[in-house]
Amino acid sequence: MVSALLTASLAILGLAMLACLFRLLKGPTRSDRVAALDTIGIDVLAMITVLCMLLNTQDFLEVILVIGILTFIGTTALARYIERGVVVEEGERAHDR
Repeated sequence: MVSALLTASLAILGLAMLACLFRLLKGPTRSDRVAALDTIGIDVLAMITVLCMLLNTQDFLEVILVIGILTFIGTTALARYIERGVVVEEGERAHDR
């Protein structure tokens, strides 16, 4: 019973990822695309977690942590790019503002 529910949740997460992929490709604004990319990262993280539960293993926990960190850093960098136009500012120019 539990494995059937976990398999169903994998299918639902896959559909959610397809919907976010559509929004990523079709999104009218950059903010929509960043939100879709962040949600895809969270969906991948959730799918790996459900897969760990389905296989009854803890082998992928480090992968889950790395994907979470990379998703956060990527979303932060893209948001900064949208806001300022650059991700990393040069030293002297940042102090002039």
